[in-house]
Amino acid sequence: MTVRLTEIWTYPVKSLRGVRHARADVQTCGLAGDRRWMLADGNGRFFSQRDVPRMSLVSAAYEGDDLLLSAEGAGALHVQAPRTGEKRRVTVWHDALQALDAGDAAADWLSVAAGLPCRLMYQDDPASRPLDPKYARPGDAVNLADGFPVLLTSVESLADLNGRLAHAVEMLRFRANLVVEGAAPWAEDNWRRLRIGAVVLRVAKPCDRCIMTTIDPATGERPDPEEPLRTLKTFRRDAKGRVLFGQNLVPEMVGELREGAEVEVE
Repeated sequence: MTVRLTEIWTYPVKSLRGVRHARADVQTCGLAGDRRWMLADGNGRFFSQRDVPRMSLVSAAYEGDDLLLSAEGAGALHVQAPRTGEKRRVTVWHDALQALDAGDAAADWLSVAAGLPCRLMYQDDPASRPLDPKYARPGDAVNLADGFPVLLTSVESLADLNGRLAHAVEMLRFRANLVVEGAAPWAEDNWRRLRIGAVVLRVAKPCDRCIMTTIDPATGERPDPEEPLRTLKTFRRDAKGRVLFGQNLVPEMVGELREGAEVEVE
């Protein structure tokens, strides 16, 4: 079957606001520029909106290879991508890797904007974090995402969920890289591979969701601390109790994506 790619998103800094694109390049570790930066504590452990919901109010976008950070009331800050310096050990869940520190100016600015002491760390080597071997093939790697290089959701699945909610939620709560349209709700549960032009993406596993979906990305607040998870639990819970929405993908063949492209599904 064929569906259409309606939205392409990257999140330059893990858990900060994303950027929508008309086109993007798919690399082995994910979309170009996606989640190569993150906020970390003094021990190198990553921060996310689970810890600090107001991170959703800070925007991050690329200017060439460098980063432009902005937040209401804090102005903007241009951050050069570090190329040299001592690497530090950082952790994303159970994964440890080496990353470069972006310096004191970025740390000071983000500590104010995000509301907690933090450092801005950069994954200079995109192959430095191997994918979970349960889902990997030789050479598979992942950026600083929670676990997989690319996340896909569908317009129809969100519409079905919203039809069950008292108050609809926006797709941004699910922080997808790719949004598709043109299939039945939850049809993506049965997909195994996607072809978009020269790009081939393997479906690894469904994405299990957490309290980040309860955070309104426009305000950084939780208008209903239970939804949409409470409703998803009534019909999207697997045998292990995980609440599912979207599919994690792994690139098999890289190339360019364009918004509006046809997506062949196997």
